[in-house]
Amino acid sequence: WADGDAAAGEQVFKACAACHTVADKTNKVGPSLLGVVGRKVATAEGYTYSDSMKEYAATGAVWDEATLDTYLKDPKAVVAHTKMAFAGVKDDKKRADLIAFLKTKM
Repeated sequence: WADGDAAAGEQVFKACAACHTVADKTNKVGPSLLGVVGRKVATAEGYTYSDSMKEYAATGAVWDEATLDTYLKDPKAVVAHTKMAFAGVKDDKKRADLIAFLKTKM
């Protein structure tokens, strides 16, 4: 993830922007991703998470770089009944770029 390009990640994020924002803490179809890196799972204020995501959060999971990488590669493999319909970012470089971009949005 240290090799991720935040500028390229901003382009990758465009696919996420239909459901998420990083501009502020406003939730859309999905929770705001402002400050997501380092945040405990399922803790975006005011967002109603699926029971499956709440169960995953109960494990103590945190959206660190490794967790984001695994989740963003195949969300339903990590949280089977997540509300997120997006299939994931399969390309390792694009995922690293996306995480680098999210790290700039604190």
